[in-house]
Amino acid sequence: MTLGIIVQARMGSTRLPGKVMRLLNDRPLISHIVDRLGLLRHKAGIVVATGQGQENDVIESWCRENDVSCFRGKEHDVLDRYYQCAKSYGFTDIVRLTADNPFTDIAELDRLIDLHHRGVYDYTHAFGHLPVGVGGEIFTFKALERSHLEGLLPHHREHVNEYFTDCPELFRIGQLNIALAKTAPGLRLTVDTEDDWRRVHMLASKAAGSWLGTEEAIALCSSSV
Repeated sequence: MTLGIIVQARMGSTRLPGKVMRLLNDRPLISHIVDRLGLLRHKAGIVVATGQGQENDVIESWCRENDVSCFRGKEHDVLDRYYQCAKSYGFTDIVRLTADNPFTDIAELDRLIDLHHRGVYDYTHAFGHLPVGVGGEIFTFKALERSHLEGLLPHHREHVNEYFTDCPELFRIGQLNIALAKTAPGLRLTVDTEDDWRRVHMLASKAAGSWLGTEEAIALCSSSV
């Protein structure tokens, strides 16, 4: 088993262009997710997968400067980008993360990987209960390959995981149970808009250089309402 974590990132976001390189506590947003992965208990290869457009050269340069593997694939066919990246690196199981989620819960990600292997699932996720942007998902290469071959609708190509959710009868799917203290599905801790950016900036400034946990983030957002 070769575990890979593929972090998708590109500069051409429609709603917030260039967000992955915006500075958060004096570091690009992308660095927060990559650095956090250093806390993961499971051994995994980490690759940033970006598009082939020239505007993404800055992402590749950041990866090179920070000794992070970088793969460049199709700009808008993210499913193909993931498939080609996973195939290139020989990953048998792939964690999908995005570079606009600076507060990914690493403890829950470790639990997710454990559940995925223990249950022999094709696709396993931690969505639905955690704050938006905190959870992750993992799938086997075989499941990714099937999705790549059969998931031909535009939203399948754009979102990677939607062939799994559209056709659950074709895959063995697992979902991680989440403790009540970390349950806040209405809270956005991802960065898609300026409002999102202001929220994560507030949280990052209050973290004062430490790793902000999910429970603490929920409490801080509740107290600021």
